[in-house]
Formats: sequence, C-alpha cells, structure tokens
Amino acid sequence: MTDTLSLITSHNPADPSDVLLQIPAPGAFASIEAVERARAAQPGWLLGGAAARSTALGAVAAAIDTAGAELAELAVREVGKPLTEARAEVARTAAIWRYYAQAPYEPVGAVHETAAGPGLLLTRRRPHGVAGLITPWNFPFAIPSWKAAPALAAGNAVVLKPAPEATACARRLAEVVQRALPEGVFTALPGGAPEGGALVSAADVVSFTGSTVVGQAVVRDATVRGIPVQAEMGGLNAAIVLPDADIEQAAAHIAAAIAGYAGQKCTATSRVVAVGAALGPLREALREALRAIPVGDPADAATVSGPLIDERARDRASDAWHGLDVLTGGTVPDGPGWYAAPTLVENVPAGHGLLREEVFGPIAALLPADDVAHAVRLTNSVPYGLVTSVHTADLDAALCGLDGLDTGMIRINAPSTGVDFHLPFGGAKASSLGPREQGRAALEFYTAGRTYTLSPASAT
Repeated sequence: MTDTLSLITSHNPADPSDVLLQIPAPGAFASIEAVERARAAQPGWLLGGAAARSTALGAVAAAIDTAGAELAELAVREVGKPLTEARAEVARTAAIWRYYAQAPYEPVGAVHETAAGPGLLLTRRRPHGVAGLITPWNFPFAIPSWKAAPALAAGNAVVLKPAPEATACARRLAEVVQRALPEGVFTALPGGAPEGGALVSAADVVSFTGSTVVGQAVVRDATVRGIPVQAEMGGLNAAIVLPDADIEQAAAHIAAAIAGYAGQKCTATSRVVAVGAALGPLREALREALRAIPVGDPADAATVSGPLIDERARDRASDAWHGLDVLTGGTVPDGPGWYAAPTLVENVPAGHGLLREEVFGPIAALLPADDVAHAVRLTNSVPYGLVTSVHTADLDAALCGLDGLDTGMIRINAPSTGVDFHLPFGGAKASSLGPREQGRAALEFYTAGRTYTLSPASAT
C-alpha cells in the first residue's frame, strides 16, 4: 500500500470560483493510523460507562444547536444546499445526537432460563471496536451523524471518511464532536478512494453511503475480511398516482421530490407513474408545479432548487433529457454556478438510461400505467428499490394492491423524500446491502451479540 500525493479541493457549486479549501490528501497510511489511534481509545470510551457516553452525545447535540446558523451557511456554501433545507438538516442533526444520547441506557441483553437444570442463559450485545464510516456530500452533517451517533452510543470509536466535496463540513462537524469526546474516539479523515479503501481494510465494522459501484466494492472487501458492513446506494424512485388521488397535492409533493436540492437525494423521485385517468390531469398539474419551483442562489431562503454539486453532475442531468419529449425544463441557465432547470419528460423509450440508472439531478420521467398491477410492474422494473411514494385516497389500494412493490420504504400521500431517523432506513435490490440504518436497527448493527451460559460451580 503506497500513498500518492493529491489535493482535495472544495468549490462552492453556486460560484465555482469560490474555493473553500485546498488541502493535501493524507494518504492511505493515515487511515490505518487513525484506526489504530481509535482502537487504542475505544476501551476507555466503553468502560467510562453509559452516563459518560450519554452526556457526551447530549453535549454534541447542544453544540450543534448553538452553531446552527454557522453550520447551515457552511452547507449552503460548500454543497449548494438551499438555506431553508440546510437549516432543517442542521436541526435534524442535533435531534439525531439527542435521540442517541439516551441509547447508552437501553438494555443490551436479556436473561433466560436454561432448558434443563440450574443456571442462567444471558444474551449481551457489545461494540465491535472501531467503526469506519464513509459518507456522501449531499447531507454533510446528518448522514455522518446518523452513523456516528449510534456507533458511539454503543461504545465504539469512529473514523469518518467524508466525500471530498464535503470536507469543510466534515472538519467542522469533527471539531464540534471532538470537544465533547475523549481524544481519539472520533476522527474525521479527509480523502478519496485511497483513504476510503484503507479504512475498509482496517476498521472493525463499516457503514457506507454513496454510489452503487463503490458501495458494492466496499461490501466485497469487508465481506472478505469477515466484518459487518452495510451499504446504502442508489435509488431510481417512483411516485405512483392513482386516479382517485388529490392531483394538485400529489403534484406539489412530487415536484418537491424531483427538484428539491436539485434532485440530489437518494430518495428523490425520478419516475412518475400515472395510473389510468390520472395521466392527463397529473401531466398538467405536475408541469405547473415544477415551473413554480424557485430555482436560484442557495443562500436565498426562498430557493428550493439550487446548483448541482459540480460541472460533471450538471452535464449528466442535461445529457439525460437530450432527445426526449420535454414537458417543462430541459434548459441549463447561463451564468456562474452548476444549475439545471427542473425537468419533466415523457415518451421515454424502454431501455433508456433515464429508466435504468440514477441521474441524481432535477429530472423525472412521466410514465403511463393501465392499472395498479401495471404500475407495480413498472416500479419494480429497475435494479433499485429504495422508496416509492403512493398517492391515493384508497387505503386498501395503498396497503394491499401495492403490496407487491419491492422497495424498502413506501410513503403514502407524501413525497418520496424525507427520513424519520428513529425508524429503520434502507431499500431492496441494488439500493441497499446489509442491515438497516437508523433507529434501534443502528444500535444492533454497531454491536455483536454474545450468549453466555452460567452454570453453578460443583459443590465441594
């Protein structure tokens, strides 16, 4: 394993001439060293007890609240997150730390009777050691937090490798967290593929969120080592609209899920399946709703759809609608910043890339379906299965007729975007590999179960 010198450069997507930072990548060996420091610090963190861990995580939550305005402005500048959404992410980040601050007091096992004779059987969950976390740029505070907080609550130490595009946000988050924790228990290590690969080679448990190709490689490498791993990857999410839906409400929800944060969420809607008579009214309502989405400077609190993260992402979005029937959008504004207009297309040929791979931009395809069964087949026809939104007034249709959907999450009469951090998060097929994230599921992932048999000593 050799280190190569490279630079990590972070640009403002709304003004690429604004460079937030440019620092040398630390290299693969720095990842190994960070894991070893964390491994040395972890036993003391665990043995410090539940009260110490709970207090520390609560202090992180309070510090994030205090620094909320600054953190939101940093997310706006570094990853182009619209200000209102950035503020909401920071508030949710504090809530995540506060939620897991109670976790150290939760039971870690159970007591059972033996099948025969005197004695007891105990089950107990213990931390793995060092959690290696590899996170994306689009939720620079929330995703690292919903991985790190449960790992720390359970008694692990953490080494975080953020996406290069969110390096400044990760470093600032690390400053906040490290003030509340003992030295070495939490480390944020900037870098790219070399640092991430080395982290997977050394950590005791790995959690990844990012692209499908990289996630599958992370799972393979971790599995070869025999360590627990989870990977949250792509989504090609559908919104199903039945004829009895409130069309105006459905259009508003779907437009927000297509264009919010320029579609740069794994839960964004990229396919809209209109069932039967819903097609005509939905086409018009959705076109108008997308046209009304405020696009512009992410520092403006009114903005809903800001810039894409970089030029390549902007070009990928514009390439996706090339040659298709565009109902609205389909333009790239002049001027600085990597912007693309919220776009709706129809008559997309079967096998088109837009129906196979995630664009990660503000574009969606409108697809007709003859009936509910046809809508389910269309929804299931892609390699991914993260989340589906369903818009209908018929509860039976929502709960029974759509039970064949092979997605990990179904949101009824709500946008596909949105995460409840106290419940399990994850998908099916190529969207997710390994155990679920968030809620109590996260605490189980970051611990290993043990079974103890306690038999009385023989009488002397």
